[in-house]
Amino acid sequence: MKICVIGGANVDIGASASGPFIAGDSNPGTVTVAPGGVARNIAHNLTLLGDKVRLVTVFGDDSFGLMLRESCAAAGMDLSLSEVRSGARNACFVSLNGSDGELLGGVSDMAITELMTPEWLEARIDAINEADAVVADTNLSVETLSMLIACCQPPLYIDAVSCAKVVRLRPALAVSRFPGTGSITLKCNRLEAEALGNLDFSSVNRIFVSKGSEGVEIIENADHSHYPASASAGIVSTTGAGDALLAGIVHCGPDVPAREAADFGQKCAVKALLSASPVSDKMKELRKKA
Repeated sequence: MKICVIGGANVDIGASASGPFIAGDSNPGTVTVAPGGVARNIAHNLTLLGDKVRLVTVFGDDSFGLMLRESCAAAGMDLSLSEVRSGARNACFVSLNGSDGELLGGVSDMAITELMTPEWLEARIDAINEADAVVADTNLSVETLSMLIACCQPPLYIDAVSCAKVVRLRPALAVSRFPGTGSITLKCNRLEAEALGNLDFSSVNRIFVSKGSEGVEIIENADHSHYPASASAGIVSTTGAGDALLAGIVHCGPDVPAREAADFGQKCAVKALLSASPVSDKMKELRKKA
């Protein structure tokens, strides 16, 4: 499929404690630096699965931005709709993980995504609508999300990103009086779903709620079902697992039953869980099994 992914691209700095974490103290462990960002991770996973991907984002003109651009190009992403903004600081995410791989906390510097205004996106919307599917994250502002929802013609998939940002989706859906012709699918985790609350299902067709070891809850046309988690012993890091989950769901396409999409998405998530990097090259192993 031809897929257009819109949103954040940042550098991930991950710190993982090698033993029990002691707050307020220096803990032995490992620190990694890798390309990241919700939209970028999803785009990378999709390229590994064999899709043709256009990443639509804004890069800073600093060393982090250069590193990201080079890595995205090397991974096979089309960056023709992205922009390098002079004088801008590239986005960065710092995560702290326990020895079990669970996220203890993080800090996200995504101010550069505010440059993706409705006008900025409107100049690219015709090219975006040439895709078979479109993915966006809620690093986009309410106004930009609203514009995308109103104008997007292919099926649209939205990643919640965080509790602080998923709430942008409610006003964005409310403001979009003339929704695009495609279906809308939302992926979020348990906390993000609680922050968002109930949604009008005339606007959102499917919701996949990731619940970690408990699996995925599927909400479709207000009907709830549950799909158990795939086996994932030996977790290294949870960072990027949700991005891999959505990439797998998107790769399946909107016509595949939700349970089948959730099953494949969880297989993709396991690849991320077993990797120290947010995106695992072993995602390629699933390409022929999709």
